[in-house]
Amino acid sequence: MDKAAQTRYPIHDLLRQRWSPLAFSARLVEPEKLHSVLEAASWAASSFNEQPWSFIVATSENKVEFERLLSCLAEGNQEWARNAPILMLSVAKLNFEYNGVENRHAFHDVGAASTTLAIQAAALGLLIHQMAGFDVPKAKEIYRIPEGYEPVAAIALGYFGDPQTLSEKLQQRENASRKRKPLEEFVFSGSWNQTSPLVTN
Repeated sequence: MDKAAQTRYPIHDLLRQRWSPLAFSARLVEPEKLHSVLEAASWAASSFNEQPWSFIVATSENKVEFERLLSCLAEGNQEWARNAPILMLSVAKLNFEYNGVENRHAFHDVGAASTTLAIQAAALGLLIHQMAGFDVPKAKEIYRIPEGYEPVAAIALGYFGDPQTLSEKLQQRENASRKRKPLEEFVFSGSWNQTSPLVTN
C-alpha cells in the first residue's frame, strides 16, 4: 500500500513514507532492528539533555508480557494492535534530575524521542502506530510506575500487514487518504492566528 505523503513542498523521503498503519504483520522484528530504533530514540534532543524518556517493551514472543501491555490499551486499539509483534509504552520523567524542578518540556521531549524512533523504523522498513487510547492508571499499576513519572503513549511496532485482516470499519480507516492542515493554518507572524507572509503565495 502506497501511503507516501503528497506534499506541497519537498521533504525527506523517510518523512513522506512514515505513517501509522492499523494492519501489522505477525513477522517478528529482528533484534538488531529493535536495538536500532531504540538507539535512535536515545539521540533525540531534550531540555538540558535530561533525556526524560523510558520505554516499556513487550514482544509477541513473550505472550504473558505481551498480553499485559495489550490489556492496557483501549478496546478499539486492542482489536488491531494485538497483531503487531512489538508493543511499547513511552513514559516521561516529570522533574529535572539536577534540581528536582518540574520539567514542563518532558512530554515534548518524549514525543521527540518517539519521532526519531519512528523515522529510524521507517529507514529499516518498519512502521509504528502511536496511541493515546490506553488506560493510564492501569499501566501505572501493572508496571509499578512511581510518582514523578507519567505514561505518555502506547506504541505498536512492526512490519506492514494485510489490510484484509482488518474489520471493514478499520479497512476504511486504513485506506483513507492522508491529509494535513495547510501551512497557512498554523504558521503565524505578528500575532496569534495571523498567517505568516512567509507561507503565503
